[in-house]
Amino acid sequence: MTSSHRPLGLPASAAALLLAVTGCSAGAQASVPVPTPPAAEAALCRALAKELPDTVAGQERSDPSPDSELTAGWGDGAIVLRCGVSRPEKMSDPQARAVSAENVRWMLEQPETGGPRFTSVYRKTYVEIALDERYAHDIAPLVDLAAPVDRAVPCALEPECR
Repeated sequence: MTSSHRPLGLPASAAALLLAVTGCSAGAQASVPVPTPPAAEAALCRALAKELPDTVAGQERSDPSPDSELTAGWGDGAIVLRCGVSRPEKMSDPQARAVSAENVRWMLEQPETGGPRFTSVYRKTYVEIALDERYAHDIAPLVDLAAPVDRAVPCALEPECR
């Protein structure tokens, strides 16, 4: 009787391909949809990308996939920024809750699962920050990201931004 050490008796090349495709690696990148803003807004997002810090709320930079100047991340998906997102429907709700951090106002949404999501308001493009459950009651990431947003994404409604 012969013995095969290959998974499920697959040829070695097929087994290697299967492992590569399924991506069985620890610490895999978060995956997020990349926004598709108009060109002028995408230019603001590219400017924002140059301003973003290496560390947010103690988390090291760890960008999501696919690689894009319109997205950034920290802490393997704990904090994810997407620039140039569509205007959230919730923004039309007069009861929507908001917070301010360092001259940037953020509308708060609490999705059914996961942590809170914040979207900038009164800016020339919308910037979304999604946080995991660790930040359910902590806006420290907004404080760290507000200054870059304020520098790179101009206010659309003065004096609302001050």
